[in-house]
Amino acid sequence: MTVSSESTSASEAARRQQSGEIVVETRNLSKVYRDFWGRSKKTALKPLDLDIRRGEIFGLLGPNGAGKTTTLKLLLGLIFPTSGEALVFGRPATDVSKNERIGYLPEESYLYKFLDAEETLDFYGRLFDMPPEERRRRADALIEMVGLSRDRKRQLREYSKGMTRRIGVAQALINDPELVILDEPTSGLDPIGTREMKDLIIDLKARGKTVIMCSHLLADVEDVCDRIAVLHLGELKELGRVEELLRVTGVTQFRASGLSAEAVADVRKALERHGAVGVDVGNPRTTLEDLFLEVVRDTEARPGRRARRSDAGRSE
Repeated sequence: MTVSSESTSASEAARRQQSGEIVVETRNLSKVYRDFWGRSKKTALKPLDLDIRRGEIFGLLGPNGAGKTTTLKLLLGLIFPTSGEALVFGRPATDVSKNERIGYLPEESYLYKFLDAEETLDFYGRLFDMPPEERRRRADALIEMVGLSRDRKRQLREYSKGMTRRIGVAQALINDPELVILDEPTSGLDPIGTREMKDLIIDLKARGKTVIMCSHLLADVEDVCDRIAVLHLGELKELGRVEELLRVTGVTQFRASGLSAEAVADVRKALERHGAVGVDVGNPRTTLEDLFLEVVRDTEARPGRRARRSDAGRSE
C-alpha cells in the first residue's frame, strides 16, 4: 500500500504533538473569504507555518486586519481553512472535543449582562459539567485572581470595559485549560490593570499553561512573550524569540552606577582610544508605564503628598 507524503507528514506532526513537544502546529494554513458567487473577496491569511510549544507564551503581533483573529478562529475550529491544516493537541482544529482543554478570551466578550461575576462563572462551569463544589471553588479563586472581589455581586451591565475584560479572562480559565488563547487581553484596561494582566499571563506560564496572546500593542507583547510572529496583510513577516529579534548587534552597551564625573571621562577616553565611535554617556530612561505605576503606588502610600520617585526611576 502506498502512503502519500501529505498523510505521512500529518501523522508525524500528530505524533510530535502528542509527545508533548508541540501544542499547536499549522502547515500552509490559509483563509480566503469569498462572496455569494464564490469569487475571492479578501485573503485574510496567506499560507502560514507555525509551531507553538508547550509551556511558552507565544505572541501574534500585527496591526488591525493583519490576520491575527482569523488565525485564532481557525485554531478554535470556529471557521474552516481554505487550504492547509492546523493541529491542536495532535487533533485537527475542526475537532471540537479538543476545546475542552482550551480557554478562550475573544476580542469582544459576549457575556450575560444581568448576571453577576459569581453567576457568570457558575454558568460557564456548568457548560463543562463541573460539580457544584468545584464550580464554587474555581469561581472564588478566579474572582480573586482577576481583582474583582469587591464587585463579585454587581451585575455585569454595571461593569466598566476594563472590569468586563477581567471577568472575561476569569471565564476563559474556569475549566483550568492547558492552552489559553487571549485576543487583545489588555483592551480597555488602565495602566495598572494592564500591568496586572501581564503579570497574570506570566503566572499562567509558571503554572505550566501554554498561552497564545494576540495584540497590536507592542509593549504588551514585548513584556510577556517568549516568541512572536509578526503578521501583516495576512502574511507572516517575522518569527523568532523576542530577545533575538530586538537585539541590536552593532552596538555594545555598558551600565554602571556610582561613577564620578572624572571616572566617566576616563571611560569615554578609553573607549575612544579603542576605536569606539558615537560614544553616548548619560542616564538610562525608565518606561512611561513604570513611571505611571510608581507615581500611583507612591500616592496611595502617601495620600495628599506629591509622588516621590525612586533613584532608579529619577532622571538627572
